[in-house]
Amino acid sequence: MKNVAIRGIIPPILTPMNEDESINVAELRNQVNRMIEAGCHALFPFGTNGEGYILSGEEKKLVLETVVEETNGRVPVYAGTGCISTRETIAQSKMARDIGADVLSIITPSFAAASQNELYDHYKAVAEAVDMPIVLYNIPARTGNAIAPATVGKLAQIENIVGAKDSSGNFANILGYIDAGRGKQNGDFATLSGNDQLIIWTLLAGGTGGIAGCANVYPHTMASIYDLFMAGRIEEAKAANASIQSFRACFKYGNPNTIVKTAVALLGYNVGKCRAPFNQVPEEGIEALRKVLAENAAKGMC
Repeated sequence: MKNVAIRGIIPPILTPMNEDESINVAELRNQVNRMIEAGCHALFPFGTNGEGYILSGEEKKLVLETVVEETNGRVPVYAGTGCISTRETIAQSKMARDIGADVLSIITPSFAAASQNELYDHYKAVAEAVDMPIVLYNIPARTGNAIAPATVGKLAQIENIVGAKDSSGNFANILGYIDAGRGKQNGDFATLSGNDQLIIWTLLAGGTGGIAGCANVYPHTMASIYDLFMAGRIEEAKAANASIQSFRACFKYGNPNTIVKTAVALLGYNVGKCRAPFNQVPEEGIEALRKVLAENAAKGMC
């Protein structure tokens, strides 16, 4: 198994698309370099902001091949391989392994309700089938299934389950994951915030970073949260984390994934729209984004 430090600010990198909704490979390469050059600590293709939920298996393969090749070992690459079935999750995870991903990020199964025992067995089966570091991914608002801290604690005892990302927005749950991970034998267990506004607080509580959608818009600002924290400049790290609040306030105008991608397009990058039907932002939302982007640029955010 690869030994990868699960830490830092990890953008769930956008999947740029052409007007016909095909993958814009050239712009994807551009975004890889943009994220790395801004100081991001790893990349996470086809996560939520990468529209992994709407990409085919072949498209995921293309995206991952492109990201791995363009990254060329400069930072770790996380692959979002979670599917509804255990069988398909294993197949996608093997695909990611064969292409050269460093870490698997596996979202909970969705649509059908799963018991904690079913979730445990699901992740255990994947871990046994693919000898790669696995980060659990909890986002119950999107999947309908939540991994309880007690289940995280049990899963942490499996050698290659090395961390968890929590996107519930519930800081008490993040604290529960951090506490549950402390019982891992023969290694550290990393807890990542999936809520951008909670990254510094997660770090202060003993977590190791965040998978941050806003890093697609502000990669340097988001990466600085971790770097400042590690340098002991806590108040500056808090200020960097707080600086994204005005942008996140624009999420009220649509699906957060769509807002993020629209903002990146407004910054001048050829990322296209999200795949239909999740691709609309009202005109008032566009104007709000333009205003916030201009204000934040004047503050030096990038």
